[in-house]
Amino acid sequence: MEKNICIYTNNTHTSLNTERILKKKLDNTGFNILPGYCDKADLLVCIGGDGTFLEAIHKYDFPQMPIIGINTGHLGFFQEIMPAQLDDLIFNYSHEQYTLQPLSTVKIDVKSEGRVYEHTGLNEVIIRGMDSYSVHLNMSIGGSFIERFSGDGLLVATPAGSTAYNYSLGGSIVDPRINLLQVTPMAPMNTTAYRAFTSSILLPSELSLGIIPDMEQDASICVVYDGYSKEYPTVEEMTVGFSDTKINLMRFKNYDFWTKVKSKFL
Repeated sequence: MEKNICIYTNNTHTSLNTERILKKKLDNTGFNILPGYCDKADLLVCIGGDGTFLEAIHKYDFPQMPIIGINTGHLGFFQEIMPAQLDDLIFNYSHEQYTLQPLSTVKIDVKSEGRVYEHTGLNEVIIRGMDSYSVHLNMSIGGSFIERFSGDGLLVATPAGSTAYNYSLGGSIVDPRINLLQVTPMAPMNTTAYRAFTSSILLPSELSLGIIPDMEQDASICVVYDGYSKEYPTVEEMTVGFSDTKINLMRFKNYDFWTKVKSKFL
């Protein structure tokens, strides 16, 4: 059966050259390279770094076909192979020598001016103030009030996103096989006037995080999801939890999450 393959790439010289070589190899092997994106394709190949990978999944609304990344960027945590391994990609895919790693996503529902807006992230969603203002947020978990958080904001990361911005904020690295969300404070205030938790909170998949802004003057909120931002002048409440949407990364035989963590961070 002929396999239909989509290729998404950034415009760097290395990525474009890798795309050219890959197309030639795929064509010689008998694969059908689609001229654009198609949600019925059998495989999406993403050439670039992690930013390009995230750009692709948002542009194509979290595609359900298997996705494999070729790293021409810097960290390349989502990417499976390097440009020198194109023959390995074709051989393993042709002989079905791979597994699919499902990655969960996180969503935030924002109620503003009587309407509810939904945003989804693979790595994280961030709630922060506008123009670098601090925020005061009443937090509840599973419907139970926890605290009034004060600080720069809150980041809610998936296991896949635990190695991204969450890690830079001092959050924990989480194995993607564990189904949880991590709530990490951003510059929390901890004084006699303001008290806020200073370390991450881990939530099981069945619980959601409820947030009600508590700012007397500027109640505007900025929501960031995988680097994409949306500003809301007034927010009544927000709910953050697991989304039903998942993506499937193609992983080859020798892939191991902790080996990758070691190679990228240690």
